[in-house]
Amino acid sequence: MTSPVLVFTTVLLLTGCSVLGKRSAEEPPYTVREQSGAIEIRSYPSLIVAETVVEGDYRETSGKAFSRLAGYIFGRNSGEQKISMTAPVIQEPEGKKIPMTAPVLQEPEGDSWRMAFVMPEEYTMETLPRPLDKAVTIRELPPRLVATIRYTGMHSQRNIDKWSEKLKAWLDNEGYEQLSPPKAASYDPPWTIPMLRRNEIHIDVNDR
Repeated sequence: MTSPVLVFTTVLLLTGCSVLGKRSAEEPPYTVREQSGAIEIRSYPSLIVAETVVEGDYRETSGKAFSRLAGYIFGRNSGEQKISMTAPVIQEPEGKKIPMTAPVLQEPEGDSWRMAFVMPEEYTMETLPRPLDKAVTIRELPPRLVATIRYTGMHSQRNIDKWSEKLKAWLDNEGYEQLSPPKAASYDPPWTIPMLRRNEIHIDVNDR
């Protein structure tokens, strides 16, 4: 079981975020096709994600899912390299370090939630180390068109529902076909000041 201290330190080291919300994590490339205020239609290339599914509601599953994925990118993988970290709580974990990227994606799946970390661009399905945790899987997403809406504040279930409805209403009005349920996209760790957080809702759509 991963301790809260380990998770906190892992995220702080890998994202380069401070309590004020400064971030330096790599983001996947995309092209903005259309923009309307806080809403964007983005074209994403093929991406590789590490993901896991945890049963329960959004609040219950976030910590456990994050711990699993943080463990994978921080050494619980098939690499052979040992890494010495500056934080005293993490010392020479076995495995290959994988830089953390933003955003962290979450979406409902029946009575569960799926969380995914986007892998850095330099990796392929062949070069990415395999997870040692069977609950973590690697998947390649095809190129796709994604509708997004950006907001600040808490990434709570209430806010996810509120901003999902706003985005879905705009898509219906603009004639876009929605191909996926809303996904919660988090760019900052939970200790970032709410007013400085970058949160988004993502929905895959068909081109008009």
